[in-house]
Amino acid sequence: MRRLPPLTAVEAFVQVARLGSVKAAAEELALSSPALSRRIQALERFVGRPLFERRHQAMMLNNDGEQLLARVAPALDALAVAIDATTGDSELLRLRLNVPPLFASQRLIGKLPELKARHQSLHIDLDTQPHALARLGEGLDAAIVISRDIDPALYSRKIAQSRVAAIGSPKLLQGNDAIRQPDDLARATILVHRDMPELFNIWRESIGRPDLEPGATDHFDSGQLILDAAAQALGVAFMLDEHVEGSHDPRLVRIFNEVADSSYSYWFASRRTGLSNRAVKIFHDWLFETIA
Repeated sequence: MRRLPPLTAVEAFVQVARLGSVKAAAEELALSSPALSRRIQALERFVGRPLFERRHQAMMLNNDGEQLLARVAPALDALAVAIDATTGDSELLRLRLNVPPLFASQRLIGKLPELKARHQSLHIDLDTQPHALARLGEGLDAAIVISRDIDPALYSRKIAQSRVAAIGSPKLLQGNDAIRQPDDLARATILVHRDMPELFNIWRESIGRPDLEPGATDHFDSGQLILDAAAQALGVAFMLDEHVEGSHDPRLVRIFNEVADSSYSYWFASRRTGLSNRAVKIFHDWLFETIA
């Protein structure tokens, strides 16, 4: 059998990667910070390369560390499942997860049978109410949120880098009042989500038209309602590109070719100690293996 690193070193690596701090990981594992650091260093010597970028009071995974985490974390979870099955410790696992409705319908629900097949004892309570980050630890174990950044006091990991796209009905591209270029927005209505009010500003800055003003702006608090309104030619919607691609709605098209990198993205977030909850760990690792 090929020689393997000590399991304690791998466990230390995963905890530091998830918590972003030697101190926090040491507390989780009931170790001193120097002892935990020695375990990380032992693993780095074993693989022959650094796995973290050391920063003041924080450790961030580098590319090699990200790849190793993606490979070993599911294996650790599988090992925990095997141990539980052997010892008879197969109690129900429950995750209380907040998720935006559009992400849930477009990207999550259809994949959950795969997760269920892997972890039959895992059950997920889905919550779509607002203010998810403020409720972590008080009714919620974890959350998937759209945000520009996450409070550094929390554990967070970006699910994907998003782009802003202008979408609408093909009807908007036809007739005497057709919208063919950005200047035509001056006589059009744009549709914007209340939780992402800067999307249009990001887009117009990106195309070099910070002075561009729409004829009117209508605000929505539901991504699905924006998609429906855009499909009915009620305006040009500025949304994240994955929302458009995930809708699979033939009534929607890109109005302009121009897209812009968005400062809003989907994030996974929990309390720093949240990943010590096995249900959270299982979902977190599956999410970044399967969806992110």
